[in-house]
Amino acid sequence: MTPFPPAEPRPLGPLLAELRSARGWSQQRVAAELCAASGVPTLTRHEISRWERHRRLPGDFWSGWLAVVLGVPGELLAEAAAQSRRLGVVPAVVDRAGSRSRVALLALAHRWAADPSGASMGGPLTGGALAAPGWAAPELLADKTAGTARDRPDGAARELLADKTAGAALAELRRWDDLLGGADLAGHGTRRLRRAAREFAVTGPAGRRRLLPVLAESAQLAGWLAGDAGGLDAYRLALRAAVAAADRGLAGHVLGSASHLLAGIGDPLGALTLARIGYAGCRDAASPGLRALLLHRVALAAALAGRARAARQALAAAERAGGPGPGREPPWLYWLDEAELAAMTGRTLVALGRPGPAVPLLAGVVRGRGGPRRAAVYGGWLARAHLQLGEVAGACAVAGEALLDAVRSGSPRAVGQLTEVRRRLATHRDEPAARRYAGLLAGARPYLPRGAAARPVAAGSRPRAPKPRHGGTTRPAGTG
Repeated sequence: MTPFPPAEPRPLGPLLAELRSARGWSQQRVAAELCAASGVPTLTRHEISRWERHRRLPGDFWSGWLAVVLGVPGELLAEAAAQSRRLGVVPAVVDRAGSRSRVALLALAHRWAADPSGASMGGPLTGGALAAPGWAAPELLADKTAGTARDRPDGAARELLADKTAGAALAELRRWDDLLGGADLAGHGTRRLRRAAREFAVTGPAGRRRLLPVLAESAQLAGWLAGDAGGLDAYRLALRAAVAAADRGLAGHVLGSASHLLAGIGDPLGALTLARIGYAGCRDAASPGLRALLLHRVALAAALAGRARAARQALAAAERAGGPGPGREPPWLYWLDEAELAAMTGRTLVALGRPGPAVPLLAGVVRGRGGPRRAAVYGGWLARAHLQLGEVAGACAVAGEALLDAVRSGSPRAVGQLTEVRRRLATHRDEPAARRYAGLLAGARPYLPRGAAARPVAAGSRPRAPKPRHGGTTRPAGTG
């Protein structure tokens, strides 16, 4: 029996892929197991692929044998197949979030939940294990000129210097993330991660223990930046490194960050799974701010998934957790403040269809001294709140301001929020304010990012900071 049958109704394709991945099986292996169990030798891996990609649903015969081979109740697969039919068996159900990286991350998260020691998460981190598909080729991880730490007479000093340098580089990149979107910074995050992986691979055992948190933070930040530009890579490495470093708080933050990205690209159930595992795995070791943040991740995912009661319970628990404690929060949560938590509450209230109390919570952040991306993202939610209240002109005014911030920030995630506002304005397209906003959005499209590849960053270059919108100071935009 697999350790993690999903508790929520799920489409069959992603479910089959997750169950297969949890066993470490290929599609060929699943086909062979099915043929051996059923006595029918004609099934191939291509049929497994069609099921997982929602090109086809298995019939009752193969559904029964799938339950046997994968060790799950037949009712679980039947409910998933029914969910697939309700969704129209559309390929995008699987592919939208990047099926392979998403499925692998969910499987790894479930393994951590079942075994917090991390013994079942794939063995020790080595140079070969760091070559995660999608972000780092093996040849980029080997420093051919440096040798190993023990080959150098000053190896210990170099390890310490690398540790300090990596920490300073991460801090600088986080500050740039306050001002710029993932389309501008994804390349910088990937290069920082590759550098951290190379340093980890060539150092000695003691140095590796010190560098594990740096590797985990580098991978989380690289995943976040790539996610803001439409990707989901690097989170598996971040989770494994955090668990290997015995840093449960950082591991929970990794899953919370990935949960937020999944929620933003249309997979609220996957987001809810990651957020719940992240919170459960670190709540006893987490700082007050981290507990509140992860509960907000749970609340938003639950609200987007239609689980209103679970969302309300998570919001109440987040309020009880309090805010960030001065001097008690990890450095990677420097951006979290009371205003950010209030805006997160407002966002979830909009998702729950309660715009009245959401408006003042969101307006305080949108009109405050924050970075352009934060203003753009929460401005999109504020516009949706005004629409729910029937205030079309107010919604368009807020969305117009947020659109300018989206141009300044270069964040595809912010653009996605404002495109959603445009879609919701379709029923008001004859109103002057809606027509003006549609024209503004059309005129701004050439200046808006379309993904990680839309605005490449040259190797070795430094991103140029936009001019602050409010006076001469800029507070953290946040990575929430």
